[in-house]
Amino acid sequence: MHQHLQNPVFSVISACAEQRNTQAFVIGGFVRDIFLHRPNTDIDVVTLGNGIDLAEAVARTLSPNITVAVFKNFGTAMFHYHGCDYEFVGARKESYVLTSRKPTVETGTLEDDQNRRDFTINAMAISLNKHNFGELIDPFDGIADIERNIIRTPLNPDITFSDDPLRMMRAVRFAAQLNFTILPETFDALIRNCKRLEIVSIERIMDEFQKIMATPKPSIGILLLEKAQLLNVFFPELTALKGVEIINGKGHKDVFYHTLEVLDNVAAQSQNLWLRWVALLHDIAKPRTKKYAEPIGWSFHGHEYMGSKMVAHIFKRLRLPMNEKMRYVQKLVSLHLRPIVLIDDEVTDSAVRRLLFDAGDDIDDVMLLAHADITSKNEVKVRTFHQNFEHVKEKLREVEEKDALRNWQPPVSGEEIMKTFNLAPSRPVGILKDAIREAILEGDIENTHEAAFAFMLKKAEELGIRK
Repeated sequence: MHQHLQNPVFSVISACAEQRNTQAFVIGGFVRDIFLHRPNTDIDVVTLGNGIDLAEAVARTLSPNITVAVFKNFGTAMFHYHGCDYEFVGARKESYVLTSRKPTVETGTLEDDQNRRDFTINAMAISLNKHNFGELIDPFDGIADIERNIIRTPLNPDITFSDDPLRMMRAVRFAAQLNFTILPETFDALIRNCKRLEIVSIERIMDEFQKIMATPKPSIGILLLEKAQLLNVFFPELTALKGVEIINGKGHKDVFYHTLEVLDNVAAQSQNLWLRWVALLHDIAKPRTKKYAEPIGWSFHGHEYMGSKMVAHIFKRLRLPMNEKMRYVQKLVSLHLRPIVLIDDEVTDSAVRRLLFDAGDDIDDVMLLAHADITSKNEVKVRTFHQNFEHVKEKLREVEEKDALRNWQPPVSGEEIMKTFNLAPSRPVGILKDAIREAILEGDIENTHEAAFAFMLKKAEELGIRK
């Protein structure tokens, strides 16, 4: 234990606390991660005195150049020093009212402070006091829970979760991140209190959800959220994917479980959080586009376009960034079937050119997603698919080398068209520009300025546009 406390800041905290005739302890995630052998640069210090005073005294002792950020309303102060963030707070006792997760706070003992913690593994403290420096104070046997890989609350889970319902998201997030199991009694309390999540801001919920999305196998956390009935509280579009309908013996796959499989497949290949979001949302419109017709059975026509439209509504509601990240997700959701269509048909250069043109620099992500989307349990089918896919990739490489269409701009611009025919911005300019683009994508003319200019003159003549 002591090698983790060799950080010289701890001895400064100890000395400053003693000067003030008070006590200080390092508590929470930093202590937990010592035993989990995980790096942690967020160090929480709880003191039986005034947290702000202690923070300022420690900072002054360490260096005159440290800026201390003080949050008077919360009674906390923090500073950054040598790559670590130190946050100081006075030991607290908390009481809650039903309508809010913001507690009434009063000064408390270390025991009060440990009682108010979310999980036993986060309620351990280490003394920074001279008489027992480095001693572990673990009233709820968090050490045993770390050894057993268990998430449980220090006190009655119904009270813990009802007081601050965000802790329900945190329970799932820790289980997903650490590969721990939520104790059955604790899990049952999640189900009983799931509706309490409604009082938590969507931003806080999404902070936890994004951490689940970033884990190596995101389905673990999402399945726990679904089983605990929390997912439906903030993400009903996702739970709407569950279930299979059967008519005349014909069923379709359960889109919810398929989606999670695709998400895990993408996560195994890519750290890109927004590509994981594409996987999560690629079939989101299937419930809205589902149709049954004999003799074909089930179809989901246009679910990629409808899904692309749903992305903006979902991002807005979940307070996700409404910027190029959202546009990337929209674009890839709308393109996710395109590589599969290339496999089904005889692959023409024209179809490949169009995919390259539409995908631009995201073509590799589109292809990774299309690979991940194959979740069939039929090995022969999957093998055939992957072989065909290699053919499509080869074709993409050939066309890319020959035509250089990634992020391509047609060789004759709108400005040049206007200048050539002395036109103002108008419909004829757009018609000519589109015609040039189509001719190149179809392979009717080469992707050169000379060929495009000659084609433009011919097309303009057909349309009666004179120089």
